[in-house]
Amino acid sequence: MKYGEELIKKAQLEFWPNPEKKNQYLIEISYPEFTCLCPRSGYPDFATITIRYIPNRLIVELRSIKLYLNRFRDEYISHEAVINRIYNDLRKGLKPKYIEVIGDFNVRGNVKTIVSVKSKKSA
Repeated sequence: MKYGEELIKKAQLEFWPNPEKKNQYLIEISYPEFTCLCPRSGYPDFATITIRYIPNRLIVELRSIKLYLNRFRDEYISHEAVINRIYNDLRKGLKPKYIEVIGDFNVRGNVKTIVSVKSKKSA
């Protein structure tokens, strides 16, 4: 197993203290190289994953989110299931004031899919 594969296999989301708790600010992460496998056909699905959140006490460490997202590359999972899992994992770990996860999946078989899930806006 190559070192990158080993890092991906062991990947865990890592959370750090929010360095600026006084300000309410938006963090947007874009991951344009996301892949997973269709649970029916086994064909690869490609997407851009966008994560937007307003932190509370914690932020997600960027290398950990990259490795975490790479873990899906060999998993048979639907578009809806993967976006909801990413949302749930981040929401549970971050406990943000607001979070939104969008999966913009590439066209396959002449069908385009965008799946999004978000929390209620912070006051």
